[in-house]
Formats: sequence, C-alpha cells, structure tokens
Amino acid sequence: MQGEETFDFVVIGAGSSGCVLANRLSEDGKSRVALVEAGPKDSNPWIHVPIGYGKTMWNDRLNWRFHTEPEPTMGGRRIYWPRGRVLGGCSSINGLIVVRGQKEDYDGWAQNGADGWSYDDVLPYFVKLEDNARFAGDPLHGTGGPVTISSIPRKHELIEVIKASAKKLGVPETEDFNGAAQEGVGYYQLTTRNGLRVSAAKAYLSPAAGRPNLSILTETRARRVVFENGRAVGIEVSVDGEVKLLKARHGVILSAGAVQSPHLLMLSGIGPAEHLRANGIGVYIDSPGVGGNLQDHLQLRLLYRCSKPITTNDALNSLIGRLRMGLEYALFRGGPLAIGINQGGLFTRVLPESKTPDIQFHIGTLSADMAGGKVHDYSGFTLSVCQLRPESTGEIRLGSADPLDAPRITANYLATETDRRCAVEGMKFARRLAATAPFSDYVAEEKLPGPGITDDEGLLGFAREYGATIFHPVGTCRIGREDDREAVVDPRLRVRGVDGLWVVDCSVMPRLVSGNTNIPAIMIGEKAADMIREDTLNNSIGRDNAQNSINDGRTQWLGKRELQIVN
Repeated sequence: MQGEETFDFVVIGAGSSGCVLANRLSEDGKSRVALVEAGPKDSNPWIHVPIGYGKTMWNDRLNWRFHTEPEPTMGGRRIYWPRGRVLGGCSSINGLIVVRGQKEDYDGWAQNGADGWSYDDVLPYFVKLEDNARFAGDPLHGTGGPVTISSIPRKHELIEVIKASAKKLGVPETEDFNGAAQEGVGYYQLTTRNGLRVSAAKAYLSPAAGRPNLSILTETRARRVVFENGRAVGIEVSVDGEVKLLKARHGVILSAGAVQSPHLLMLSGIGPAEHLRANGIGVYIDSPGVGGNLQDHLQLRLLYRCSKPITTNDALNSLIGRLRMGLEYALFRGGPLAIGINQGGLFTRVLPESKTPDIQFHIGTLSADMAGGKVHDYSGFTLSVCQLRPESTGEIRLGSADPLDAPRITANYLATETDRRCAVEGMKFARRLAATAPFSDYVAEEKLPGPGITDDEGLLGFAREYGATIFHPVGTCRIGREDDREAVVDPRLRVRGVDGLWVVDCSVMPRLVSGNTNIPAIMIGEKAADMIREDTLNNSIGRDNAQNSINDGRTQWLGKRELQIVN
C-alpha cells in the first residue's frame, strides 16, 4: 500500500446516483467527500451532443463494453452491454429519455419489503431533481432542480402519423409520460438544455466543483472495500498501477451500478459463500442475494423502410443533409443533433391480465442494424418495443478474484412464459400499428422481422436471434426486510451485516421500474443522500467529526497521476 488519505465519505462510481451523492453530501461545506470514478472526465465532445450517443456506445475509453455470457435462451449469443465509464456514468452516454415508471412500481416495492419507497415517498424527490419549465406549476413536477428537462421543440411528420394511428388502436395521446397515468403515445421529454446533454455530472458535479471539501478522483479503479471490526473503513483503489487506500470516517457508498456494485461486494468478501470460496475469496459476510435478481429490459427492434425521405437516415446519408443538420445545431442548437435518436414513445397493454401498460416503444426516426450503429442507406425508422416488467432474472458473478477482471453477466432473457408471450404480443401490436392509416402510408417495407415471419413461433425466434439489452439492468443488491435472506440492503440502503457501507444505485431496486432508469437512479441518489445524512451527520458525533474534517482544498478534481496523499 503506497499511501492513504482520509475522508468522511467515499463514493464509488460517478454515475447517475453517485454524482447526486457527491453533491448532496458535500453541500454542508464540512463533510469531506471523495468521488471515485474509473473513467476519465467528461471532456469528449460527443458526450454533450445528444446524437453523440451513437459514438459513445462503442468508445473503449468512455464505456466498459461488457458482454453477457452465452445466453441459452437467446440462441447462445453473447449480448453487448454498454455501461458508462466516465464522469456521469451512463447518464453521459444514454438516450436522454425522461421516464419515472409507474406509481404501481414503487407501491409494489413498499408492499414487498422496501419500506419508505412507495410512490408517495419517492415523488418529492422526483419533483426536487427537476427543472421542467414545460410543466411548471404541476404538482407532479418541479422547477429549479439540478436536472433540466426539455420538450422536443419541433413536431416530426413520422411521429405525428404514428400518434394518429395509435389513437385508432385505443392508445390515448399524452404530453406527459410522468403524469397521473403513463399510458399513451407522444413525444418524450429529454435531459437536455439548449441543445446539450444534461448528464448527472453536468447537473450535480459542475455546480459543486469549487467546493474545497469535494475531491473527484478520475481514472481511479476501486478494488475492494476494507473492513475493521465489523465496519467499512475505506476502499482500496489502483491508480497508475499503484494501490492506495482511501479511508472513510462515516463510511463507503457503492454507486457503481447493477453490474459493478455487486461485483465489488463479492471482491470484498460479501456475497454467496460458496461462490466466493470457489473463486478464492474469504467470506466476510454470507449474503446469498448479492449479484442475483438481475433484471433488464429486452429490446426488440422492428426495422422499416419509409415511403418518404423524411427520416434521419436521409439527412445523414446526404452531404447537404449533414451540412444542414450541422448548421442548424451550430447556429440554433436545434435539429436532429439536439434531440438524439428516439423522439416518440408509446406505452400500452398487450396482455389481457395487465392492469397498467406492459410494453414501451422507443420510436426512432432512423434505422441501423443495432442501437448506435451506422444508419442504413435507405429512408428508415425503428419501432423498438420492450416488456416493461419482465419476470426473468439473471445474475452477476465473479470472473475471478482479480478486481481488474470483468464480472460474468447472465441475463436469462425470455426464460418465462409470460415474458415470451409479452414479447410476441408486443411485436404483433407494432405490426398492427404499422398497418393502420395514416401510419401505414409511410411504411414501404418491413425489413425486420420481415414479411416471411407470420406466426408466433417465428416472432419468438426473431426475438431470440435479434433481441438485445435496452440498457436498464437493476436489482442485484435489492432492498428487503430483515427476515429476507436474499435482501442485500435494508430500506435505508445499508448493507446487511456490516456498518458504514451503503449501496446507492439501480442495483437496490427490488423490481425493475416500468420505463427508463436514469431518472429513477437520480431519485435514488437524492433520497439516499437524505437518509445517509440523517443516519450519520445529524447526530452530535457526526457533526463533530464533520467539523473536524474541513478540507484544505488540495485534492479537488483529482485525475490520473494527480492523486495527492494528505497526512
């Protein structure tokens, strides 16, 4: 060990939840906070241009670029799982879509052991995080919060005809997927401001950058949590090939995401005992639920050729179109570059037993062989459909005892009959939509699955052959009651069996929410910050320790080869 440094809190992972914690736990000006990120600063320009999602999807420097194990339920394929590896985490490379999920999601959490996480409990934090001018004055929304949420300013001809056809199929038009009811068809709201991405780093770290008590350590790899006498006292990290110890007076917070938070717990000796021993890791706490309960949204992308040259494909495949897009963005921060890939959304029910929407559409005004891939050379668009509440669960497991080895991911998609039925019925609904006027007038050809696939068996085969993640893994360190052996954290997100250790990210979700996960991850960070302050800083010992730990500012915004050892 080459040196050590002491903070009040050490937060691992500068993603959607970790950035919130770094801001909120340091805003008292006293508590000394370290935010540890394996990736670099968010200086790559493609992070900030909304359509740059297609570039960051494959960037080794900004993206962990994981793959699952061969998936038996998906034809033995290894499925690509991009995850953010940069300040802002996945919020710096995602599709920018603002969806909270359904009221019933959070009420279901509370009913099944996540006390304090009902919809009424979390709604104030969704409101708090928002700066949403479109819905100013609406009690379900907020203004003045860190995350700017914008409406798409210009209607698109393709989205308009899809809306008209969806209404004929009984789907109501909506302006707000985060309002009183989620069901509907309309335009998504996005985490953008003036045509630029608003990542968690932009929203939460940039305003806090000048605080002398906040240290942001980039290109610093967490290796394992360090324990003493039943308490987490620090984190072992590597930077420039050297191993260092970051000590934490109040504790360590894992915000590394649904893949890497359980991975770090297992590397630290907290996890299924037999699995740890099989990998040569001593068992600190036998916690069988660590890494289990993995859930994700499976994306089924139906590709179409458009009968009119109005798609983003047309603009990108034309020199004049690219110049027009570039000028519109440079001069007005507008046009396709300012929006990203998916403009329209649709939530509806396809299974008779569903009481609330069970599928979600991401409607893209472009087409490519895979999300973030090169667009096709024809006018094209995509109807991407996913089941909102999959029953199938997978797991995260150690690749080895080496902290630099990637974890093993098994998603186990389409493992239940309900999931298979929902996948097939979702695609059948997409086809009905495409066959309904006026949208049908814009459909020149279904490229995938293609007209040769006509029955349920063929559609399910297509799902197995082409289905991919829509980037929403959750559940691998789930919340639960004290008598629940599979629960990894209690409702205050404290890891069971040890003091001074929390998990704060989407891994704590008991069940996957009905929609995109970025805004829920930020909400989790906001709520957790309040709980952690209540549990530590709001007692007299915590206040005294915090006062004694005022930072002299020498370690703020630390990057690779800049880690200072403060005695």
